[in-house]
This record gives sequence, structure tokens and C-alpha cells, in this order.
Amino acid sequence: MAVSRGAAKLREYLADPEKVVVCPGVLDGLTARVALSVGFDALYMTGAGTAISRLGQPDLGLTTVDDMATNAGMIAGLDRSVPVIADADTGFGSPLMVARTVEKYMLQGVAAFHIEDQVTTKRCGHLLGKELVDTSVYVARIRAAAAARAAMPGSDIVIIARTDSLQSLGYDAAVERLKAAVAAGADVAFLEGMTTKEQMAQVVKDMAPTPCFLNMVSGGVTPLVDAAEAKALGYKIVIWPMACMTSVYLGMRDICRELKGTGRIEEKYEDGKLVGGVREVFECAGLSKCSAFDAEMGGTSFKNGA
Repeated sequence: MAVSRGAAKLREYLADPEKVVVCPGVLDGLTARVALSVGFDALYMTGAGTAISRLGQPDLGLTTVDDMATNAGMIAGLDRSVPVIADADTGFGSPLMVARTVEKYMLQGVAAFHIEDQVTTKRCGHLLGKELVDTSVYVARIRAAAAARAAMPGSDIVIIARTDSLQSLGYDAAVERLKAAVAAGADVAFLEGMTTKEQMAQVVKDMAPTPCFLNMVSGGVTPLVDAAEAKALGYKIVIWPMACMTSVYLGMRDICRELKGTGRIEEKYEDGKLVGGVREVFECAGLSKCSAFDAEMGGTSFKNGA
């Protein structure tokens, strides 16, 4: 089993009354490496980003459990001391399949995951027309996740219960779903698609003492707040899932336009130094660390440099 030191650390963060965990949404190895280099306490593997980066498709329930678990495991493996919170969509099926999903995530060393109450052919929580399963089906998913965790020796993975029911069922019904999920074994509550700061503040009060999770989506339906305001509202985990998708999309779009229009890409400089060159990118991915490890172990692959 890939032991998740990240799960223990995430639980420490959740228990710290002064701590709010802010996570950038990462979608692949490069974006995860960049986020790690900046020094974030935790990372969030976005399901939408996984669909886009691995399949080139929108977040419409097209990814499989293997797509998601493999990507999450790769990201978690870059630095085992940094918790990775991963989207697990609906758990990908019946309680039996949910348990299998959770087992895969635990084996990959993921620190936490969230499971939602949409139908299996789900969609991004900030799109319209979401369809829900009955509360009993949703609770069965959470119960299966908790049972899978209990069956895995040494696992302390954090279960985050997400509900997308606010849009169609209203606030009170959504909170009741979250409370039922917590009773079934969830550790953290995640109300998706809130539209006012009043709702954002109220759900924290109504779910206390269960920690709450906040999703900040650029262009979505929830008002955007910074880390200080999220902490003041009482949130323990805040994710920005579009962080890397937005930057990769805009950066790649602009540089492709430059290459298409001029036939070349100009080098970029900051304070007179080249930025974004090949060595800088490779160093972000661990070039020096890899060559140093090889030499320490008695290897000679990089004796003439790298």
C-alpha cells in the first residue's frame, strides 16, 4: 500500500483552529510540480482538469475510475508529504464500485477525495441541468466509502461528502443530505453551487462541528472570496480548481497565436534573466534531484553533467 502521510497531515490541518488549507487545482505532472515549487500546503486534483488533460473532453462524466485514480496517484507520488485531495465524481457506480474506487485511491496514496450525489453521467457542478440520485443512494455511496476505508489497514483517508442538490432541491434539503452523509461516515461537508455569501456562511454554522469545503470556480455561480475571507466564514479547505486549467489555456492559446502569426516564439526575460527555458522547466520537474540521487547511489549516468 502507498501509505499516505498526506492524509495524516491533512487531518492535522483540519484540527488546527487557525488553519485554512488553500489548494490550487492541478491537472498533470507539470502543473503539480509548479504548485509544489511555490510551496502550497496541499494540492487538489481536479476531475474537470483530468478529463481535459487526459481525454481532451469536457467534464461530463467521461472519465473512468482508472483515469482518475492513476492521475491522482501520479500527483500524490511527487511529494508524499503534501496532501492531495482528489475528485472522485460519483464513485463510478454502485456501493461495490464505490468501495473499489476508494480502495484504488487509498492504494495511490491520496489524502482525501470527494463523492457527490449526481447520477453516474454527471457534469461539472457549475453547469446547469444536473440530475441527482435519491438520498438513500447517496448515503449508500458514503457508507461504502467509509467501509472501504475501515477495511484497509492503516488508512486514514479523508472522505468529503459533496452535494449538488442546492440547485434543484433548495438549501434545507441540501443540508439534510450533508448531515446524512456525515452520519454515514463522511469527515468533511461540501455544498456545491452556492450563489450568495449568506449561504456560504450559513452552511458552516449548520454543519458545525463538521469542517466545510469551499469551491472557488472562476466564471462559476459561487461568489469568489480570498483565503482570509474564507477563513472568516469558517471554511477549512478552499480549492481553486480552475487555477491551472485557466493558466494553461490562456498561456498556450497566446503562445500558439504568436507562433502561428510570426513563425517563432520570442524568449521571455525577467530582470534580465531568461525565464521558462528548457533547463528551468526540467529543474522544476526535479532534474538536479534525480542526477544527485543517481550519483549518491553509485550511478554514472550523469557523471558528465545533465
